[in-house]
Amino acid sequence: MSFILYFSQLALILRFVIMKNLDDIKLFVGKELAQVNYIIDGALTSDNDLMNAIVFNYLKVKGKQLRPMLALISGKLLGGINDQVITASAAIEILHNASLIHDDVIDDSKERRGNPTINGLWTNHIAVLVGDFFVSKALVCAVETGNKDILKVLATLGANLSLGEINQYDVARNHTITETAYFEIINNKTASLFASCAEVGGIAAGAKKEDIEAIIEFARRLGLCFQIKDDTFDYFKDPVVGKPTGNDLREGKVTLPLIYALSLKDRPEREYMLELLNQPHYSESDIECLVEWAKDCGGIDYAYNKMHQLYQTASAILDVYGDNECTQALKSIFQYIIERNK
Repeated sequence: MSFILYFSQLALILRFVIMKNLDDIKLFVGKELAQVNYIIDGALTSDNDLMNAIVFNYLKVKGKQLRPMLALISGKLLGGINDQVITASAAIEILHNASLIHDDVIDDSKERRGNPTINGLWTNHIAVLVGDFFVSKALVCAVETGNKDILKVLATLGANLSLGEINQYDVARNHTITETAYFEIINNKTASLFASCAEVGGIAAGAKKEDIEAIIEFARRLGLCFQIKDDTFDYFKDPVVGKPTGNDLREGKVTLPLIYALSLKDRPEREYMLELLNQPHYSESDIECLVEWAKDCGGIDYAYNKMHQLYQTASAILDVYGDNECTQALKSIFQYIIERNK
C-alpha cells in the first residue's frame, strides 16, 4: 500500500472517529448548508418592512439545523446533493421554523434559544401571522423543486404536526398516561419531521423507493430519540438548558421517565402519584414530588435505555449502505442527540 493511500485512509478513519461534535458534522455538508440558508433568507424576504424586520431578527439565531443537515446527508447518501435536494432542505427547515413559532404561541413561551420569541417581542396575533407566512413560503420552496412528491411530503407533515399537538392536548385532558400514547404523540410531533427530512432528501436525490423507506425508518428513530432526550431535561435544574424543572408537567404533559415510574405497580407511592396527576392544577411541591419520584424509580435510566435501543436499531438500518462518510455522519448525529446537554 502506498503512503498516500495509507494516509488518506487514516484521515478518513479519524474523521469518522471525531465527527461527534455538531460543528464537525456541519462541516461535512457546510457548503450545501450555506446554500440552504441563502435560499431561506431569500424565500422569507417580502415587500413588507415589518415582516422583514421580524424575520431578520428571528433568523439571526440559526439553531442546530439538524433537520436540513439530515435532508442533505440523506440526499448525499442516496444519490448525491443536487439543486433539488438543497431547495427541498430549505423548504423543510422553513416549515420546521413555522412549527416552532406556532408552538411558542401554544405554550405561551417568551424565550427560545436564549432569545425572546416572536410572541414574546410582539403579540400572539403577530406570531401566528408570521408562522403562517413561513408555512406558505415552505410550500413555495417545495413547488420550486418541481417535484410533486416533495410537495406532498411537506403538506402531509404539516397535518401530522398539527395532529401531534391535538393528540397531546387530548391525552393531557383525559389523563391517558401510557407509553403507547406517549410514543404516538412524539411520533407525530417530532419523529414525523425527522422522517420527512430524510424522505425529501432521498426523493430529491432520485433514490429508489426501498432506499427511501429505509432512511425514513432511520430518521424516525432519530426523531423519537431527540424528543425523549429533550423530555429528560425537564427533570433537572440546568442553567445551560434554561428549561425549568417540571415545565412539561405544568403544561399537563407526562413524559417517558414518569410514565415508566407509574408503570411500576408494586411501588407503594404509585396511587398517591396518580392522585397528584389527576388534579386539575399542580402546585410547585406537587411537581417536585412527581419529578423526584420518577428519578428515584429509575425513569431517567429507562429513557436512556430506550434511546440506546433506538440507536442500535437505527444503526442496523444503515448497515446496508456500508461504512462511509454519510453513514458515519448520520450515526454521529444520533450520538450527538443522545449526549447533548441542550
